[in-house]
This record gives sequence, structure tokens and C-alpha cells, in this order.
Amino acid sequence: MRRRTGVLLATGLVVAVTASGCGLTSGSPMADDVRPGTIGRGEPLRGAELTVTSKSFTEQLILGAIMGIAFEAAGAEVLDRTGIQGSIGSREAVRKGEADAGYEYTGTAWITYLGRSEPIADPHAQWEAVREADAKNGVTWLEPSALNNTYALAMNQANHKKYRTNTLSEVAALSKSDPGAVTLCVEVEFANRADGLPGMEKAYGMDVPAKNITQMDTGIIYTQVAKGSCGYGEVFTTDGRIKSMNLVVMRDDKKFFPNYNAAPMVNSKTLKEWPAIPEVLDPISRKLNNTVARNLNAKVDVDGEDPHQVALDWMKEEGFVK
Repeated sequence: MRRRTGVLLATGLVVAVTASGCGLTSGSPMADDVRPGTIGRGEPLRGAELTVTSKSFTEQLILGAIMGIAFEAAGAEVLDRTGIQGSIGSREAVRKGEADAGYEYTGTAWITYLGRSEPIADPHAQWEAVREADAKNGVTWLEPSALNNTYALAMNQANHKKYRTNTLSEVAALSKSDPGAVTLCVEVEFANRADGLPGMEKAYGMDVPAKNITQMDTGIIYTQVAKGSCGYGEVFTTDGRIKSMNLVVMRDDKKFFPNYNAAPMVNSKTLKEWPAIPEVLDPISRKLNNTVARNLNAKVDVDGEDPHQVALDWMKEEGFVK
């Protein structure tokens, strides 16, 4: 799963980061010519030297750049240490104080970092539980966004027109009334995870025959679903290819999949020293949702744009910075 393994690299962005412990020994200063817009007025972070981190896949690179640009507009000097391989590196950097902040996902924190096996269905309650538990680790979670990068099934427009399914419950019903109609393309990990295919089938009373399930790499799934070679494919809800390939995402009407809402995690000592950080980041988090994420991710993964430039353009378009 991308949030955990962080294996997708954005083309054209190379960050000078080497592995040592949690993974940070170098970085590069951000040097964007930005001024306060609707955020950062009065430059409440003037005098701060803040290090921003992220994992290495497209969405994380964009979110890391958004955070860094926001800090710059508020007057801070920002060191860019985004693009860390894997989940643990960027997380540990914030926990240990080697980085000051980064966007992270509530589900990843709850399941991977905090070791809890049962996700919480309500997204805000999940965030609150993470915030409370992680405070003991010296990490403070700021307000969450509606951006929820979780699992889903998707189909192309032709199959949607043919079968008219919009929810996973309807897919389950179709698998019983017309078993041959439900063919799945999934990753190996998803096919074997308790919070993946086995759990989904159990939760929805779905029993897809093994011959109807094909395991493949993530990128291939999108193209196979778009072509109709698979009736349904495992996707990530904020992936830009959903938009570019005009796929239809099935709603998880029983709320089986864990919530992976993006929220800023900040080193608690940093926050104590610079208490204005929430007022800088909260308005941005309130604007982030799955549609925004898909659009921004598509600019990188489909159009080949640079993640930092995509972030900067969006910040200006939204009026956050000038």
C-alpha cells in the first residue's frame, strides 16, 4: 500500500536524503518568492527555521511542498527534506525532532506507527484517537483534511453503464446474481491483507471465485480497468489516474476500509516554540479533499509536471500565498 511502502517516486524531483537511523542527514533550502495571502499575515513564523519532510510518492511530495510554501509565506526559513523512502523515515524524523512537520495519514499512524489492529470507522474519531495516543510520543496532530487516501474498487464508464453499481454492497449483490460480471484486478498485498480483499469480501458477504481475481502491479491495474479487461480494480481514492482515465469509484457504504485522512503531524517541541503553526496550516487542510488531491496528483503522474511547482501553483490559485 503506497501510504506504507512509499514506493512511487515523482518524476523529476530528486531530494538529497541519505539513510541514517530514521533517514535524514541533508536537504535543500526552499527558496520560493512568496508572500502572505490569506495565510501567514503578519509573518508569525519570522525567525523560525523549520524542516519539512514527506514520503516519496507523488501525493506526499505535493503535500510536503504545500506545507513548506505555507511556512515560507509566514516568514520561516524552510529546509526541504521531502521524499523519504518508506513510511517510517519521515515519521521518525518528526518524532525525534530531526524534522519539524509533515503531512501524514491517520490510518497509517493508528495501524503502522501505534500498532492498533482495529481501525475506527468515524474519520474524526480516528483522528482524535491518533492525536491522543501520539501526544505521548512527542508528536502533535493538527486538524485533519477531508483528503482520504484509502482503498476502493473502481470500474470504467462502459461497465458502469452496463452494470450500474455505485456501492460495494451493489457489487456484492451483482457477484451473487451474475458471478461472471465481477472480475477483480488487485495487488498481491491487497489480496492477502485483512483490511484488503479478504476483509472486504467478509464485510459485504461477497464471494468472488479465485478464477475471477487477477493479481498485478498497481500501475497496471488502472490501465486494465480502463480498458475493461477487469470489471473492477483496486485503486487508491486520491490517485490522479482515476480522473485522467474517467473511472467510477464504488462507495464503501459499510465503511469497511480504514480512514487515511491527511493531517499535519508536528514535533511537539517545535509547536510549543512556534504556536502559530496551526493558524498557518489549518486553512489549507480544510481545503484539501479527494477531488483536489486527484487533480494535483494527475498534474504530476499524468501530465509530468514537477510536484513542487504543482503545489506552488495551487497555493497561489487558492489565494493562500502571493
